[in-house]
Amino acid sequence: MALDWVPASERPDLLAGPVAAAVEKGALDLRVAAIDPGLADTAAFCDRYGVAMEDSANCVIVAGRRGGETRYAAVMVLAVHRADVNGVIRRHLDARKASFAPQSEAVELTGMEYGGITPIGLPAEWPVLVDENVIQRPFVVIGSGVRRSKLALSGQALVAATGGEVLALTV
Repeated sequence: MALDWVPASERPDLLAGPVAAAVEKGALDLRVAAIDPGLADTAAFCDRYGVAMEDSANCVIVAGRRGGETRYAAVMVLAVHRADVNGVIRRHLDARKASFAPQSEAVELTGMEYGGITPIGLPAEWPVLVDENVIQRPFVVIGSGVRRSKLALSGQALVAATGGEVLALTV
């Protein structure tokens, strides 16, 4: 089934509140398409809509802890790769321990739906760490903050839109 990509600024109803606010603030070159929310998980989405897994990037929220302090970061990796949470990401956050943030915590802190979390519209103090493989993609599909749609942009535009830091993040 083909996706109907339109400028995200034309369909704020397909975006989570923080994402819509970020789109409204900046001149972001984002496209959005409505999808079946039951197919928001990457493998099901790619299979149903004919998007290659290497053209889909996942956003995971990582919580790094050190001395009673928790630091959060958004980590973007292609769906065909795994993030090195306990190595590169933990060291980058200068944390003693790092793990995926619990689902309820990620949802509460981002204002987005689980399975749709995106680096666009996250708290400004959170770093966005983008795997070097993501920026090589001319077209990458990411979450929109809600499960009923997806965003698309280039890997370079993703870094520009989020102020992301490009690192080798995969194992």
